[in-house]
Amino acid sequence: MTLVLAVAAGVLIGLALGALGGGGSILAVPVLVYLLDQSPAQATTGSLVIVGVTSLIGAVTAARGGQVLLARGVTFGLVAVGGAVLGARASAHVDEDILLAAFAALMLLVGGVMALRQLRHHRGAASEDGAGGQQHAARPGLDDPIITFSPTFACACPRALKVLITATFVGLLTGFLGVGGGFLVVPALVLGLALPMTHAAGTSLVVITITSAAALAARADVGSTPDWAPVLVLTATSAVAAVLGVRLAARTETSRLSVAFTVLVLAVAAYTTVRAVPALL
Repeated sequence: MTLVLAVAAGVLIGLALGALGGGGSILAVPVLVYLLDQSPAQATTGSLVIVGVTSLIGAVTAARGGQVLLARGVTFGLVAVGGAVLGARASAHVDEDILLAAFAALMLLVGGVMALRQLRHHRGAASEDGAGGQQHAARPGLDDPIITFSPTFACACPRALKVLITATFVGLLTGFLGVGGGFLVVPALVLGLALPMTHAAGTSLVVITITSAAALAARADVGSTPDWAPVLVLTATSAVAAVLGVRLAARTETSRLSVAFTVLVLAVAAYTTVRAVPALL
């Protein structure tokens, strides 16, 4: 029964990563800890395998559908590598109870951010209808560079700083807690690199693949080795679901999936908090 629940969780992880470009990886650690009896240190390492492989499969599928801007995703991912390595190294020196409590806090934050996005989306849609489709302030264009050296040097420094800070923070989260950070990557790609939403989710998977691989490599000699059998089952299930998620995103409106997943994340966040916080007292 436990393995059946884990497989179901793997499907949810893959669907969220594939369709939304992030969010699903936040479930991997609680599943490994509470359903499959792995330690927090083992779970955060195993989560990187699940997230990395799932994101890679999803990115390949999205690229075939023309939903990935590879150069921009690779650039963002490489900027995030430094943070991923630092986060992975730091996690080996943190007590496991603190690690799990930090993860619970992150889940609450992610759930809150996702819920806020849903509210803004619905208010924005209502406001747009009331204004008769009034135009919003212009954002940077897809082809607007952040830094150019020819014919003269020019820098859109606020955008560059936003990308640097966000990418580094995403890397730290990936390395330290074994999450992909897609809930930050997608808006950063939209606002910082001017990607349309149709490409942001797929490109986010490229970033998550790179940061997960870097964090896993950094943990090779310092992290706890997970129980590989359940990790591989979750990885396989999640990878298949990610392909379905990418195709779902290309053909249907994903707002209902996003709302349902937000509720799920908040529920798991509350459960994780109840289990993790008393261990600190």
